[in-house]
Amino acid sequence: MGRDWELGDLIIEYNAQHPEWHSSPMGEVRRGQKMKNIYFISDAHLGSRAIEHRRTQERRLVNFLDKIKEKAEAVYMLGDMFDFWFEYQEVVPKGYTRFLGKISELTDLGVEVHYFTGNHDMWMGDYLEKECGVILHRQPCTLDIRGKIFYLAHGDGLYEEGKSTHFMFWCFRNKTLQKMARWIHPHWFMNFGLNWAKHSRMKRANGSLLPDEDGRVMTKDGFTNDTKLVGYESAPNNGEQPYQGEDKEGLVLFAKDYLKSHPEVNYFIFGHRHIELDLMLSREARLLILGEWITLFTFAVWDGEHLFVDNFIEGETEL
Repeated sequence: MGRDWELGDLIIEYNAQHPEWHSSPMGEVRRGQKMKNIYFISDAHLGSRAIEHRRTQERRLVNFLDKIKEKAEAVYMLGDMFDFWFEYQEVVPKGYTRFLGKISELTDLGVEVHYFTGNHDMWMGDYLEKECGVILHRQPCTLDIRGKIFYLAHGDGLYEEGKSTHFMFWCFRNKTLQKMARWIHPHWFMNFGLNWAKHSRMKRANGSLLPDEDGRVMTKDGFTNDTKLVGYESAPNNGEQPYQGEDKEGLVLFAKDYLKSHPEVNYFIFGHRHIELDLMLSREARLLILGEWITLFTFAVWDGEHLFVDNFIEGETEL
């Protein structure tokens, strides 16, 4: 009765009572060892021409991945990690070497890296699968992770975003148009794609993140980072909408409707909207929208018991 229990002892005791954990698809527990974490991130928009210090932004993301590599069992990237990505049969976009190298390092270490395509990188081929070892998802997925059901998706196409947006997504997903695009020289088409994405980013400039006198972005907590939006102050005031409330927010409405026919889902995790949202849908169901990695640097982590959400600030955030 007077014994002091250590975490390792508790896990050994739990393993003895629950041997089925040793054969689970994710390989969660080894006898006497602590379970590793599952991480979720989205919307880095690497390479965006709307961001002046693109290399600084990429290094921050790589630094985050480096800090979690020994603690991570899996990393789920829920889309739009690149601002524009289009693969030809023998040509892929230049750059992103630090990010792609770090992904490869993670998979070489045995960390599962799951990549969900978003509306900025839906044209992804098999390059990341073959060269970096990622697991590519082109559709939303429902996964059992340590006994909890997760519904994971980027978030685009799950709710009505307007007729023009719907038409644009239809064009982007059209196989015939994708084949025709490959007839265009990569130099011209990549420039077109990156400039289109820049225009989209500037339209989404969030008025709740106010620039200081140097044009740098200040978060709601007053922390000024060193990622600068080019022309941020002159961006039109019709960008990303703030949270619309439970009765109007598209992804919230989708999740609530999905729960009616799939009440077993415990967690919905989305990207796409570039807002931070942590909302209980019911006693058993919770929804997260992950923010982004341009100004907020949001991530979520599942340790097998609790789901945490935090913002990565270099030199301050403990991982």
